[in-house]
Amino acid sequence: PMSYAEFEGTIPKGEYGGGTVMLWDRGRWSPVKGKSAADLEKGHLHFMLEGERMRGEWLLIRLKKKPNEKRENWLLRKLQDEHVEPGDALVERELTSVLTGRSMADIAQDRQGEYDLAGKKDDAFLKQMEKASRHNAKRAGVKRTGTKQKGAKHKVSSRKQAPIPGFRKPQLATLVDDVPTGNGWMHEIKFDGYRAMIAARGDEVRVYTRSGKDWSDKFGPLVKSIAALDLPSCLIDGEIVAYDAKGNPDFSSLQQVLKRGHGSQGGSDNLAFHAFDCLELNAEDLASVSNMERKERLEALLSHAEPPIHLADHVIGAGEKLYRAMCDAGQEGIIAKKIDAPYRSGRTKAWVKVKCTRRQEFVIVGWKASSAKGRPFASLLMAQHVDGELVYRGNVGTGFTADEMDDLATAMRRLERKTPPVEIEKASARGVTWLTPRLVAEIAFAEFTADGNIRHGSFLGLRRDKDADEVTPETAAPAPTASDDVAISSRDRVIFPDSGQTKGQLADYYAAIAPVMLPFASRRPVSLVRCPQGRAKKCFFQKHDSGSFGDAVHHVPIREKDGGTEDYLYVEDARGLLQCVQMGTIEFHGWGARSDAVEQPDRMVFDLDPDEGLDFEDVKSAARDIRARLADIGLVSFAMLSGGKGVHVVVPLTRGHDWDMHKDFSRRFAEALSLAEPDRFTANMSKAKRKGKIFIDWLRNQRGSTAVLPYSTRPRQGAPVAVPIGWNELSDMDDARPFAIDDAKQLLTRAASKTLSGWGFAEQDLPDI
Repeated sequence: PMSYAEFEGTIPKGEYGGGTVMLWDRGRWSPVKGKSAADLEKGHLHFMLEGERMRGEWLLIRLKKKPNEKRENWLLRKLQDEHVEPGDALVERELTSVLTGRSMADIAQDRQGEYDLAGKKDDAFLKQMEKASRHNAKRAGVKRTGTKQKGAKHKVSSRKQAPIPGFRKPQLATLVDDVPTGNGWMHEIKFDGYRAMIAARGDEVRVYTRSGKDWSDKFGPLVKSIAALDLPSCLIDGEIVAYDAKGNPDFSSLQQVLKRGHGSQGGSDNLAFHAFDCLELNAEDLASVSNMERKERLEALLSHAEPPIHLADHVIGAGEKLYRAMCDAGQEGIIAKKIDAPYRSGRTKAWVKVKCTRRQEFVIVGWKASSAKGRPFASLLMAQHVDGELVYRGNVGTGFTADEMDDLATAMRRLERKTPPVEIEKASARGVTWLTPRLVAEIAFAEFTADGNIRHGSFLGLRRDKDADEVTPETAAPAPTASDDVAISSRDRVIFPDSGQTKGQLADYYAAIAPVMLPFASRRPVSLVRCPQGRAKKCFFQKHDSGSFGDAVHHVPIREKDGGTEDYLYVEDARGLLQCVQMGTIEFHGWGARSDAVEQPDRMVFDLDPDEGLDFEDVKSAARDIRARLADIGLVSFAMLSGGKGVHVVVPLTRGHDWDMHKDFSRRFAEALSLAEPDRFTANMSKAKRKGKIFIDWLRNQRGSTAVLPYSTRPRQGAPVAVPIGWNELSDMDDARPFAIDDAKQLLTRAASKTLSGWGFAEQDLPDI
């Protein structure tokens, strides 16, 4: 009944629909053309959904009744279209009410956002968490930290408190003549549009040009689309484009949109925003983290975005192939970004651009009259700043449409002056009307002549987003070379005697896998498992810096229990990983916090460790159940095969709570599971109490403890690695070690798949339960 349309709460057991009810989505439905609700009688209904979450084409099918079956069963199926996502991505990501933003646990406890806890708690699992809390508090003789007392108010999320970010100068790419090679580079399409910084916080959105001008009013439709995403406070870097009749990004089309001013009048004009970087998120400055991690964070942030908002795709290593494809398609070129580099405002060589055609910006300094009737000018005189002075670069007389010529004539009339702003030969200055140098034009050309003038120039459009004093020549530099090379000694030494892999092969694996491993390993205190003579010989843990690793293995001072400090290890790039491998490292374990905020955990891990004799099917089932319990309290989680015998359930968290809360929550969660199903789970690490059970290892969530990092090798038979997987893939896994160091290429391909899109990243707070 329609009375359920906005109902959310708990229906008493025994009544129709008994249990906790969440309003998960809302919107409109319509039958596909030629279909109607009457098709239900035939056992199927083909329809479209326009919900806040469920979109596109769907099909309802009535299943055949089984013997003695009284009720009808229906199958809801998502059909293939642009809204399809792999596996169960939509329900894995969206865990809260579309009406109130509450989790199932919140609804069960009648939480209302800012709420009073006097309401009745009737959720069985939460009762077990409270029981675990009381039991341990009594045993320890202390009051549990992080709990709410009767009448306490719900903690407001830190993301809602963060103000909208301000403008930041963008990072710019250096022009090079060749595509950089190697897995140390990620390659993106160079979009033919306007660079834009998007500052957002819920329905508050601002669009800044590369020079900091607020152009929000010029791009009204995009502002509206971004506001609809209800993003937390963030600053996103990207490109605004308009499409031509063939569906390709086209600078001239964008010029026409800006001329008509439709951006502020609600018309779309095929405008789109392609996001490629995230500089700030929930008041956390991301500029110091690697390109790849920022891209992964952005991918998670925009996981529910739809056209006209896009996440710019990238490829790792195969830049030359992308470049050829772009040039063959008549596009501008590509941008290559060093995977492990931070974000730096201004022009750097960590970002480089390779263009298919020569095109640069020039300042318009004058015009020559035309003898043709109705033509306002014959050509424009161009200049660029060289060492702080304007230098003449020649004339451009083609590429103008009639409308563009009229617009230019109007704009230039206001800038006319008597004296030339550049030095120029008398012959070239004859008949010129001079202009104050304020207008910037983008010009395509064949080459520069010997005297530095444009040859075969063609006008593409005005660059109103750029200031004239920024216009300087671009000279292509040689392509950057790989800088991650680390000399690996004894490459032929066998590290894995049972399968024969060598130290050189291990180093090659880490060099190849670094792009997808660093988002999880970079800037995180690590403990290393070093086996200098191979895994069959003596291995040991090392977490303190002895200064013997190399310049790319850094240290961070961390306070110890005795009040003193010790230097802990961390790495930031592929060079750091390889310097550890050179020193005999096989395995990397990481803290649940970053090196710049070691007292603020940002990752929770539940390691499912089965007793001997238990089947891997038991572990997979346990992982799925833990995921469901976490989802009930509004937490998104991810699965990782440990490379040993278990599964890790990984819960990314925003910073803002301390280690006491972090440890307390994970302990109570694990103990609640063991109290609910004592024959199946244990939260006690005692071997004696683990018989026939799965140990939910929550101890990795305390200060100083570590967990194996994604893509780390394990010092076990066959050189297996810890591998992220999608929840929809878990059922097909026969054990926790399906991949080894020989599978680096396959793992890179998997990491770029939709199944692992945004794996390990989510903006979510630790529930205060």
